[in-house]
Amino acid sequence: MKPVYKAHPWHGIPVGEDAPDIITTFIEIVPSDTIKYEIDKDSGFLKIDRPQKYSNIIPSLYGFIPQTYCGESVATFARENGADKVECGDGDPLDICVLSSHHISHGDILLQARPIGGFCFIDKGEADDKIIAVLLGDQIYGKFNDISEMPEAVVERLKHYFLTYKNLPGEPQHCEIAYEYGKEMAKVVIKKSMDDYKDLIFSPKKG
Repeated sequence: MKPVYKAHPWHGIPVGEDAPDIITTFIEIVPSDTIKYEIDKDSGFLKIDRPQKYSNIIPSLYGFIPQTYCGESVATFARENGADKVECGDGDPLDICVLSSHHISHGDILLQARPIGGFCFIDKGEADDKIIAVLLGDQIYGKFNDISEMPEAVVERLKHYFLTYKNLPGEPQHCEIAYEYGKEMAKVVIKKSMDDYKDLIFSPKKG
């Protein structure tokens, strides 16, 4: 028998045949976590990034879209749409928040999600888009097709988290949301990030 190895969550799991309409998502952290976990790019295992120092709790499931990358295509698209402070992509897989009415107790899982919008998030000049999605088949959030339909309080809570989760007392704020976008633009961002991933993996290295 051939040995079977666990697939790397970033490189070894397909984004899905129906992407960008329905996308496979790898969840790193859930709202009950007081530790921020993130994928180790080399091994594919979850690692501790940092304990949350303050009361910022992620208000949704949070992770990334496999086989995506925030590179030049994502950065260029952000600049073309008015985010003139963007210098480059952040060099990570595309982040995603998945809204669900169900209690999911831990990360390190895969799920199917349907994008409904996103934020053009800028962190120290880097494009770090946050796709907003709903869990496929969710009885409550599943009825929403676009972020414009979502209750304002839900959207504002997500914005507040990302604008404050890195803030430290006495230090200047370096994160901002350049603009919010709906479902159709979210699909474009996902496609751009898939193109950036292909460039990262398959293009000849320069140097």
